[in-house]
Amino acid sequence: MTESVGGMGETGGMLLSEVVETSTGLAGTRSRLKKAELIAGLLATATDPDETEVVVTYLSGELRQRRTGVGWRTLADAPEPAETPSLTVAEVDRAFAELAVLAGPGSQARKREAVDALFGRATEAEQQFLRLLVGGELRQGALDGVMADAVARATGIPLEKIRAATMLRGAAAPVAVAVLTEGEAGLAQFGLEVGRGVQPMLAQSATSVAEALAKTGTPAALEWKLDGIRIQAHRDGSKVVVYTRTLDDITVRVPEVVSAVLALDAEQVVLDGELIALKSDGRPEAFQVTGSRTATRAATGPDSVPLTPYFFDILHQDGQDLLGLDGATRHEWLSKLIPEEQRIPRLVTDDAEAGHAFFADAVKRGHEGVMVKSLTVPYEAGRRGSGWVKVKQTHTLDLLVLAAEWGHGRRTGWLSNLHLGARDSETGEFVMLGKTFKGLTDELLRWQTERFQELEVRRDSYTVYLRPEVVVEIAFDGVQTSPRYPAGMALRFARVLRYREDKRPDDVDTVQTVRAIHEGAVDE
Repeated sequence: MTESVGGMGETGGMLLSEVVETSTGLAGTRSRLKKAELIAGLLATATDPDETEVVVTYLSGELRQRRTGVGWRTLADAPEPAETPSLTVAEVDRAFAELAVLAGPGSQARKREAVDALFGRATEAEQQFLRLLVGGELRQGALDGVMADAVARATGIPLEKIRAATMLRGAAAPVAVAVLTEGEAGLAQFGLEVGRGVQPMLAQSATSVAEALAKTGTPAALEWKLDGIRIQAHRDGSKVVVYTRTLDDITVRVPEVVSAVLALDAEQVVLDGELIALKSDGRPEAFQVTGSRTATRAATGPDSVPLTPYFFDILHQDGQDLLGLDGATRHEWLSKLIPEEQRIPRLVTDDAEAGHAFFADAVKRGHEGVMVKSLTVPYEAGRRGSGWVKVKQTHTLDLLVLAAEWGHGRRTGWLSNLHLGARDSETGEFVMLGKTFKGLTDELLRWQTERFQELEVRRDSYTVYLRPEVVVEIAFDGVQTSPRYPAGMALRFARVLRYREDKRPDDVDTVQTVRAIHEGAVDE
């Protein structure tokens, strides 16, 4: 019987070394097919549902416990590695579950002991895997899309069914567990469920209305693109739940949304929309105003800035799932339920000039631009297809902050120059595209200096390297060829617009998107 981390024996089950070996294989290939084959092979050997869920979560680069309270310094000081593998997946999961609940006086010492017990039984390769896993740095290209491919390959279930279930559930692991234990019948539990967040439909980018219309087909609907917080509102009788774009529950912070949804003539409804703070003249406040109002519960006091909800799509009403309906039909349902003043202004046209005039008017009113939407596509939860295309006034990208350098002169003592990365959609890795210190106010410098050191994984004499968590919106003038960076490209005159705490690392723009912009600029 093997001695477990918590002092209890554990027999049988998958060894952590098998997961590590598969992870190494994933990192060593760019082939999506090969990645899917590797994952499918490992999943086929999982012995029970809990084990399957842990394996899928680990290969997705996450812990089931999300946060463990273990810092990188604790992990760096781990004991000497074991010579032979003995840790099982179940033992590791249980150890992290115990670490996650340690709190109070003496908890740091107990965490140190628990980490030493776990890492003392891990081989050198297993220790490195666990460090990357805890630090959020295990980027091996096993994103939800690849995981869906692997589960389909392991079970023989059509890929589109696996993908649809993953989007509706919001995570790959529960879907994998269901189909690997119950077969295709297990997918029945992953329909739209009122009260549980659905991954939102996403948009591609275009530089003009004409380009966007070419992608969506005509006629198409144009809607103002508000610079607010994406929300998803669920109502079931008298209960309302409001989710952000990343499916965080912010219901207690947004009573305006709760009141608006309860006033509707429906017992059950799921709505997609935007939440924004407006000035007295109807123009939008700065994004930071909206963001701060939704950041904490304390922001809803009597002197807080009011928020206005707008809705632009409907996914369910009174027992009727609407995701599979085309855009035009869904908007008919929306128009019958939602008062005009709570719907985002909309124009249906096949005329690029009329669309541009609508875009110019939206920008003149202080909004970001427009969303151009196909009238024929269903609601593609979690997908970034050509059905929705955003056109902004400025050219922007959402990128990941990989590291930050200490400033000089007036910025001495502050973390200033940001290392910016885009996601490679083929490998899942983040690729550096350049640096910027422009656009940073003193307030942002103070905030990021504190925040970045909380996310620190290592540092050298002038740079602090971060866990991949912070998303920043960057404006830039163009893309140029640059052998200095891995992708062979760099952003020209990049500047910070804002941090996007409402977005996840996997939501950042891709290297492929940046390359398409670069090639378009070269063609011009």
